Amino acid sequence: MSVHSLPTPFGQAIVVLNESGAVTKLTLGDIQGAPELTPDHPVYQQLAEYFAGKRTEFDLKLAPSGTPFQQEVWAALREIPFGLTKTYGEIAKGLGKPDAIRAVGRANALNPIWILIPCHRVIGASGSLTGYAGGLSMKQGLLELESRQRSLF
Repeated sequence: MSVHSLPTPFGQAIVVLNESGAVTKLTLGDIQGAPELTPDHPVYQQLAEYFAGKRTEFDLKLAPSGTPFQQEVWAALREIPFGLTKTYGEIAKGLGKPDAIRAVGRANALNPIWILIPCHRVIGASGSLTGYAGGLSMKQGLLELESRQRSLF
């Protein structure tokens, strides 16, 4: 396992990679002394392209740790198209568990891999932005970035 830092428009991020180079964690924060990923590293490149509006999908190896249900939810999040949103209820129904809305919300909140598993694309049933670990202004910023870029692709 290796821990690195990564600059983003939202501040420093922490990237944790397992022995095979798969991302196990990506979150905002700063760890003193963690080496910064180099610009030629695939995680650095793909996130820089995303923030620059040049990438709509990621092809990085991900290895988040979670329960089987959390893994199902996180896989469903990765299926939400760039620039679009789904509600917690839509995700629960898509998993064949229409009564698991709160459980989907909890799994969404525990997502360990920011942006690459796009939990920011999940909204409330009324279309409102709901809780987000980075704050609602960051969630809105990510959705606006994707909305602007979606029209270009």
